[in-house]
Amino acid sequence: MPDGARGALVQRVSSRHNGPLDVTWLTTKSPRLPLGRIRLRWEPASRSGWDVSARLGLATTEVHLATWPAAPDDWPRLIRPTLHEVTGLCAALAFATDALDLSNRLAEV
Repeated sequence: MPDGARGALVQRVSSRHNGPLDVTWLTTKSPRLPLGRIRLRWEPASRSGWDVSARLGLATTEVHLATWPAAPDDWPRLIRPTLHEVTGLCAALAFATDALDLSNRLAEV
């Protein structure tokens, strides 16, 4: 993590099992996460590796998504499958919600 960064906002998660995890560094306390966005924080673990945590933005709040205690140095590879699945699920839920809203508006006409 660069000096002054307090975490990272996940921008894109590759579908490949060893693909990239694109992030934007967060240097200050960030505002509430929008729906489906994930914020990562990590710090050195007490014995070895990294303590990594993720928070997920929902429609009205944000929640603790996961924690990977004492993750090895290649921890982005370890957490990528979870992040990929969650971002895909959130995108599908957002699409379904938009479709339901449109259906309801059309039914009112």
